[in-house]
Amino acid sequence: MVRQIKIRINEQIRAKELRVIGPLGENVGVISLTEALGKAKEAGLDLIEISGSAIPPVAKISDYGKFLYEQKKKQKSARAKSHSVEVKSVQIKIGTDENDLGIKAKKTSEWLTEGHRVKVELFLPGRTKYMDENFLKERLKRLLKLVAVEYRESVAARKDPKGLSMIIEKK
Repeated sequence: MVRQIKIRINEQIRAKELRVIGPLGENVGVISLTEALGKAKEAGLDLIEISGSAIPPVAKISDYGKFLYEQKKKQKSARAKSHSVEVKSVQIKIGTDENDLGIKAKKTSEWLTEGHRVKVELFLPGRTKYMDENFLKERLKRLLKLVAVEYRESVAARKDPKGLSMIIEKK
């Protein structure tokens, strides 16, 4: 959930002096709080603190409802533009055939072009966990040779409880 920042308006503003922006976006200047509140009431609008951490704090003379609407609109467009990166998973075994590797490599290439990260797992049942590690890494590389998209290893091949795994992502 997105954390809401408390916006101070009118009498809730604590600063004695404010840098005020007028209703049409013009710079009114640095004036006292009472003077800024007077200008806002004169225009029939609210005084909204935009940046409370600035020195002096920045406030805008605007309609509070309109201000909230614009803020929500900005947040919504920012959420729409953000792209979540998933970690997709491809699992192979030592004896996986070349044809099956080709199919998995094609799917891996698709995921990489979509911008996802791909976890490539070499599943090792039973005694195969104790095989030579270089041999196992070579089995992983059989799949990676067939991947059509340029990629880089974000997490190098390492042993895990299921066998051997690595994570790749698009360059």
